[in-house]
Amino acid sequence: MFGCECFYRKKMDLLPLSDPEPFSLPAPLPQWPHGQGFASGKLNLGELEVVKISRFKFIWSSNLEDKKIGVTFYKPVGIPDGFYILGHYCQSNDQPLRGFVLVAREAPSKSEAADFSTRVTSPALREPLDYTLAWKSNDGSEGSLEGCGFFWLPQPPEGYNSVGYLVTSSKKPKLDNVRCVRADLTDRCEKYRVMHSEFSFRVWSTRPYHRGMLGRGVSVGTFSCISDSIPGLELPLSCLKNLDPSLHGMPNCDQIHALINHYGPTFFFHPDEIYLPSSVSWFFENGALLFRKGDSVGEPIDVGGSNLPSGGCNDGEFWIDLPSGDQRKTIKLGNLASAKLYLHVKPALGGTFTDIALWIFCPFNGPATLKVGIMNIALNKIGQHVCDWEHVTLRICNFTGELWSIYFSQHSGGVWVNAYELEYTQGNKAIIYSSRNGHASFSHPGTYIQGSAKLGIGIRNDCTSSNFYVDSSTHYELVAAEYLGDGIVAEPGWLQFMRKWGPTIVYDSRTELDKIVHVLPVMLQSSVKNIFDKLPVELYGEEGPTGPKEKNNWVGDERG
Repeated sequence: MFGCECFYRKKMDLLPLSDPEPFSLPAPLPQWPHGQGFASGKLNLGELEVVKISRFKFIWSSNLEDKKIGVTFYKPVGIPDGFYILGHYCQSNDQPLRGFVLVAREAPSKSEAADFSTRVTSPALREPLDYTLAWKSNDGSEGSLEGCGFFWLPQPPEGYNSVGYLVTSSKKPKLDNVRCVRADLTDRCEKYRVMHSEFSFRVWSTRPYHRGMLGRGVSVGTFSCISDSIPGLELPLSCLKNLDPSLHGMPNCDQIHALINHYGPTFFFHPDEIYLPSSVSWFFENGALLFRKGDSVGEPIDVGGSNLPSGGCNDGEFWIDLPSGDQRKTIKLGNLASAKLYLHVKPALGGTFTDIALWIFCPFNGPATLKVGIMNIALNKIGQHVCDWEHVTLRICNFTGELWSIYFSQHSGGVWVNAYELEYTQGNKAIIYSSRNGHASFSHPGTYIQGSAKLGIGIRNDCTSSNFYVDSSTHYELVAAEYLGDGIVAEPGWLQFMRKWGPTIVYDSRTELDKIVHVLPVMLQSSVKNIFDKLPVELYGEEGPTGPKEKNNWVGDERG
């Protein structure tokens, strides 16, 4: 059990000087074009109407002596009349206040979404029957509750689910302080990232289990927690579910263009980059060829890709390759003047956010550079391949139109970066740094190691600004937004090509790597060999990538 000697705070030390101000983007938001529900402040989920609250009042902190350690718990304030709290908010102390919780009420008029759920007459929201004390920072042995935190899980009525915890600094909260949600209006929730772990008390952020373009799970913004000292009390939370088939909070075409004009990031390429991007049409116009299995002669590709086979799957029957001779050398270098970003716009988190995936195309991906301590070894072929598709994804809040975060794709993985961690230029336009030769995306300049950064061994990803850049706010093409309906966005023919954008060439790259290992000091050989064994298999041969529509994240959520 935990005594106050671990978490107790004197009252005079516990109270903050003022309630925190939420993070704001560098520049004010514009007036978005008129639409249906986008940036209206409220969203209809079918039988529920929800509002995002991002202003909070302090409740309790796990550590106020060092404001860079621990987490703080808040309750939402400024709740509109008729709306109810669903749970409290938690945030790490080493970050600016940047988060939200949803508050809800029954929708003023039931939408057609009710036809898609079980027809019931019970209310969408109800008070809990009681609370379960999930954890407390004071075991009560010292008699005083002052300065301690108590975590309460609502006990829902039958047929209802809890979607968040409440936190108090003393007694049990009143039953009318929170609402539980009817089960058919909720979806499965999962723990996401560990926010705090101290002794046997752990706190996680949460997210919907069903995500991606077709997922209808809606994040409430609440947290999950567990205490090992009180076993069996970690009851599962749910998230909300959007049952409105129209997804009325998503932006229309005019709003999409306004969003990219306002937020479109600038992509900077390394000053020593040789293999620059181009438009797809420039690539086709300048000699790209379509090959078919069994044929040694390639077919020129129409500028719009109309003669590319569409649909199907990556069955190895067709692939794209470069021309031969001097034309091959020229096309590999790309054409920065023609380069643009290709936009795929889709719902995220049940249509409460919009994901704008920005795809950039390079005719060639250059060979890698290996870093071993202070040594840098330029590899001959390893890492190179014909054609390269890379992307970043802007996540936009549909309640307000705010940029919330950006996903940076990095070879076989990637990472979400919060808006407050980004670099900006020209107002709210973020900076994207593309790594030399490999074109992986990063949020800050520097050298990033794919391998072991601790040992300084792995593939280098060098990023910095230069005169080589593409401004996506003006150089872009909207290629897909399925939620708008058939025919609203004309998808280019090349987007339907599901095969490889580049040939598959197998060679013994391990021989080159083994030669490197053998010339290293004996003390490094084992570590370097282990790291080589963990590098992606695509480094050990040449294999062109599939196009954007064949990627998992076209329909699914981003990794990370």
